[in-house]
Amino acid sequence: MGTTMSQIELEVSDVSGQKVFKVANVPVANTVGELIQEVLGKMNLPRNDTSGAPLSYQARSERAGRTLGASEQIGSAVETKDRLTLLPNIDAGLQ
Repeated sequence: MGTTMSQIELEVSDVSGQKVFKVANVPVANTVGELIQEVLGKMNLPRNDTSGAPLSYQARSERAGRTLGASEQIGSAVETKDRLTLLPNIDAGLQ
Protein backbone atom coordinates (compact mmCIF):
# COMPACT_ATOMS: atom_id res chain seq x y z
CA MET A 1 0.00 0.00 0.00
CA GLY A 2 1.60 3.31 -1.05
CA THR A 3 1.29 6.81 0.25
CA THR A 4 -0.67 9.54 -1.46
CA MET A 5 0.22 13.15 -2.12
CA SER A 6 -1.85 14.20 0.91
CA GLN A 7 -0.26 11.71 3.32
CA ILE A 8 3.27 10.52 4.05
CA GLU A 9 4.99 7.86 6.15
CA LEU A 10 7.52 8.78 8.84
CA GLU A 11 9.69 7.11 11.45
CA VAL A 12 9.78 8.74 14.89
CA SER A 13 12.22 7.85 17.67
CA ASP A 14 12.89 8.99 21.21
CA VAL A 15 16.16 10.74 22.02
CA SER A 16 17.82 7.45 23.05
CA GLY A 17 16.86 5.76 19.77
CA GLN A 18 15.51 2.77 21.71
CA LYS A 19 11.86 3.50 20.92
CA VAL A 20 11.19 3.72 17.19
CA PHE A 21 7.68 4.14 15.90
CA LYS A 22 6.58 4.03 12.27
CA VAL A 23 3.78 6.48 11.53
CA ALA A 24 1.82 5.89 8.34
CA ASN A 25 -0.75 8.13 6.67
CA VAL A 26 0.42 11.38 8.25
CA PRO A 27 -1.61 14.20 6.65
CA VAL A 28 0.77 16.67 5.02
CA ALA A 29 -1.52 19.53 6.12
CA ASN A 30 -0.93 18.73 9.81
CA THR A 31 1.67 20.62 11.79
CA VAL A 32 4.78 19.17 13.38
CA GLY A 33 3.27 20.03 16.78
CA GLU A 34 0.15 17.98 16.00
CA LEU A 35 2.31 15.03 14.98
CA ILE A 36 4.32 15.25 18.22
CA GLN A 37 1.17 15.26 20.35
CA GLU A 38 -0.22 12.27 18.43
CA VAL A 39 2.86 10.07 18.84
CA LEU A 40 3.76 10.96 22.45
CA GLY A 41 1.06 8.69 23.84
CA LYS A 42 1.70 5.90 21.36
CA MET A 43 5.41 5.91 22.28
CA ASN A 44 4.71 6.08 26.04
CA LEU A 45 6.99 9.08 26.44
CA PRO A 46 6.67 11.08 29.66
CA ARG A 47 4.52 14.20 29.57
CA ASN A 48 5.97 15.51 32.85
CA ASP A 49 9.51 15.77 34.19
CA THR A 50 10.65 14.23 37.48
CA SER A 51 9.34 17.22 39.45
CA GLY A 52 5.92 16.99 37.78
CA ALA A 53 6.33 19.99 35.49
CA PRO A 54 4.89 19.53 31.96
CA LEU A 55 7.42 18.59 29.29
CA SER A 56 7.26 19.95 25.79
CA TYR A 57 8.95 18.20 22.89
CA GLN A 58 10.64 19.26 19.68
CA ALA A 59 11.18 17.15 16.58
CA ARG A 60 14.58 17.02 14.90
CA SER A 61 14.81 15.94 11.28
CA GLU A 62 17.77 13.60 10.86
CA ARG A 63 17.85 14.20 7.09
CA ALA A 64 17.74 17.98 7.31
CA GLY A 65 19.86 18.15 10.47
CA ARG A 66 17.64 20.73 12.13
CA THR A 67 14.92 21.11 14.72
CA LEU A 68 11.49 21.60 13.17
CA GLY A 69 9.14 24.32 14.36
CA ALA A 70 5.88 23.15 15.94
CA SER A 71 3.88 25.28 13.49
CA GLU A 72 5.62 23.98 10.35
CA GLN A 73 3.40 21.92 8.06
CA ILE A 74 4.43 18.29 7.66
CA GLY A 75 4.33 18.60 3.86
CA SER A 76 6.90 21.39 3.77
CA ALA A 77 9.10 20.25 6.68
CA VAL A 78 9.69 16.57 5.96
CA GLU A 79 9.79 14.00 3.20
CA THR A 80 8.28 10.53 3.22
CA LYS A 81 10.34 7.96 5.16
CA ASP A 82 12.18 10.73 7.07
CA ARG A 83 13.26 9.92 10.62
CA LEU A 84 12.35 12.41 13.33
CA THR A 85 13.80 12.33 16.83
CA LEU A 86 11.67 13.70 19.66
CA LEU A 87 13.67 15.83 22.06
CA PRO A 88 12.26 17.05 25.38
CA ASN A 89 12.77 20.77 25.99
CA ILE A 90 14.87 21.16 29.09
CA ASP A 91 15.04 24.49 30.88
CA ALA A 92 18.38 24.12 32.64
CA GLY A 93 18.82 26.08 35.83
CA LEU A 94 15.14 26.99 36.27
CA GLN A 95 13.51 25.98 39.53
